[in-house]
Amino acid sequence: MGVPALGATAGLSPRQKAAVIVRLVLAEGGDIDLARLPPELQTELAQEMALMGVVDRETRNAIVSEFCDRLEAISLSFPGDIDGTLNLLDGHLSPDTTDELRRLAALNGAGDPWDSIAAMAPGLLAELARTEAIEIAAVMFSKLPVPRAAEVFGLLEKERARQIAYAMSLTGGIGTEALRRIGRALIQAAAAVPQPPLEGKAGEKVGAILNFSPSGMRDSVLAGLDDDDAVFAGEVRKTIFTWAHIPRRIDARDIPRIMREVDNPVLLKALAGARGPSRETVDFLLGGISPRLAESMREEMEGLGKVSTRDAEEAMDQVVITIRRMEAAGDLFLIAQEPEEEEAETESPTG
Repeated sequence: MGVPALGATAGLSPRQKAAVIVRLVLAEGGDIDLARLPPELQTELAQEMALMGVVDRETRNAIVSEFCDRLEAISLSFPGDIDGTLNLLDGHLSPDTTDELRRLAALNGAGDPWDSIAAMAPGLLAELARTEAIEIAAVMFSKLPVPRAAEVFGLLEKERARQIAYAMSLTGGIGTEALRRIGRALIQAAAAVPQPPLEGKAGEKVGAILNFSPSGMRDSVLAGLDDDDAVFAGEVRKTIFTWAHIPRRIDARDIPRIMREVDNPVLLKALAGARGPSRETVDFLLGGISPRLAESMREEMEGLGKVSTRDAEEAMDQVVITIRRMEAAGDLFLIAQEPEEEEAETESPTG
């Protein structure tokens, strides 16, 4: 027996009209995020769609027309929640303001506290894991994104980590409201943890800045630091990674991946423009790829002709920046310097 067509919008409920619009959007390949609806509305919509029969073209067009008329009557719409509002204002508020608004919203029950917790610094999360009850810490790790959870886990003492790992096996039956209360309690606990005004050592901070500075600027600053405070200059040099460090601190097996990450014109310019001691890095990089590819790259380098010192330094800096970016993302690991190498770096005027 056929399903009768629905031939008039007057006989359709608002939920049925919504079902028609959703079905039409999906049929056209559109992307509609129904997960943002309250769970009860999602259920009602799915049930309504399951009961719908055939809708004729005239009825469909009338529903679409009515829907468009309602959209045109709306002048402005707002997200309706703090998370959507902060996404709308992304880039227009300072990070501190955004974090504070998320924290206040979570405490007031207007936002998801776990979004705020996931955005906390790893050191702060590790401190919470040490000071809160084992069961609370286990819930926190269960709710954190896996990469952040792994990062924080690595900051804990082995025995504490073992206890939390076991407790995580007991967190499966916690309800939504209990999770929200635990999240709000963790946010309050985090606010009470004393935070140092500055994180990290000064030498590490200066070295990180100089790692992403042009080589000329880096050499000038280091030379000035040698005159001002030779000990501090030595601490800075220990954290610096430059083009000259590549043969000593890069695993040869990572060379192909590094060379794929760098734009080929930039890589060729860096290789072709390297002079003097910098040629050691050229030989190291070309020695880490197949002989045929290395020969092809040498031919392309010759075709570039003479590369100016400035262009070569800029290209080499881009290669170094790519390596540091890959290291920060966990895509490769730098080989640690031996003590005698660190001493040589401290004595060297150019790092």
